[in-house]
Amino acid sequence: MAKMVHSMIRVLDEARSVDFYDKAFGLKVASRVPFDGFTLIYLSNPETGFELELTVNAGRTEPYDLGNGYGHLAVTVDDIGAEYRRFTDLGLTVGKLVEMKHDGAVFAHFFFVTDPDGYKTEVIQRGSRFQ
Repeated sequence: MAKMVHSMIRVLDEARSVDFYDKAFGLKVASRVPFDGFTLIYLSNPETGFELELTVNAGRTEPYDLGNGYGHLAVTVDDIGAEYRRFTDLGLTVGKLVEMKHDGAVFAHFFFVTDPDGYKTEVIQRGSRFQ
């Protein structure tokens, strides 16, 4: 059986991205591996073994074109309202807090936050299918 271990995104500024993911999700640098021409930075927290891999390509100055294929990462939290207020207080770029219903019942309660490179992460209230 396969085990998902990380997702990778390309970022322009290592420090700016590491700061964002720490502030937003408590992700810390688990490993930083420099190569000729690029560096891989693995971020994680004690909540899960899944990591976010940031790739910083040396000499890149132009923002990446995210295209129309990338959707989003998703994380769950215990208190969506408190996290929404915390993200807003931190000055992070957040969308509106949404309650999505299906067949008359709450399916998901969430908001999106956008990182400095334009990648979106969905922050979902933990519960039901979103553990």
